[in-house]
Amino acid sequence: MTADIIFQHFPELTERQREQFEALDALYRDWNSKINVISRKDIDNLYVNHVLHSLAIAKVVRFVPGAKVLDLGTGGGFPGIPLAIMFPETDFHLVDGIAKKIRVCNEVIQVIGLTNCRAEQKRAEEIKKPAYDFVVTRAVAKIDKLAEWSMKLIARKQRHALPNGILALKGVGLTEEMSALPKGAYLEEHPIKEMFPEHDFFEVKAVVYLQY
Repeated sequence: MTADIIFQHFPELTERQREQFEALDALYRDWNSKINVISRKDIDNLYVNHVLHSLAIAKVVRFVPGAKVLDLGTGGGFPGIPLAIMFPETDFHLVDGIAKKIRVCNEVIQVIGLTNCRAEQKRAEEIKKPAYDFVVTRAVAKIDKLAEWSMKLIARKQRHALPNGILALKGVGLTEEMSALPKGAYLEEHPIKEMFPEHDFFEVKAVVYLQY
């Protein structure tokens, strides 16, 4: 599978963005041979299961220039790195508690020339300032725990039509998880299958938007 699958869904990409997306395959294959960043049986599906999955968030909100986005528990750089390529004028801060994963992120960021993205070994609890328009994340924790970590980091100033909040790549049907959220929490599920219908991988996956 090649980066063409990304270009089909996002035909507006510049030549520079296309080059950056195309570079990801070789970079992650090389790093995966040294550090298990992505499941080795899954590396051939990088562009659908990791890159396109990350970009589902771009179907829910178009980050504006000057916005600040925190990728919490970024792992090998998802969803933060694909989103940083997609929105070159938005500032992305990628954090994870595992040093070797942050090392991979910073190497990828440097090689493909992302100037709007930085990765740092840090836990959510260590971030004190409420400076972000959105917190994005993938498969990090249950939604109530994610809210506990993230909502205090959301800035009050609004730049988007969609109010500041959390955008999490999760499974569909979060009824049980929702019951643990504080009263007044607002949650939307955006099924990814409706965005990319030709891919069975997204059958039970969603972008979950949380705000309160």
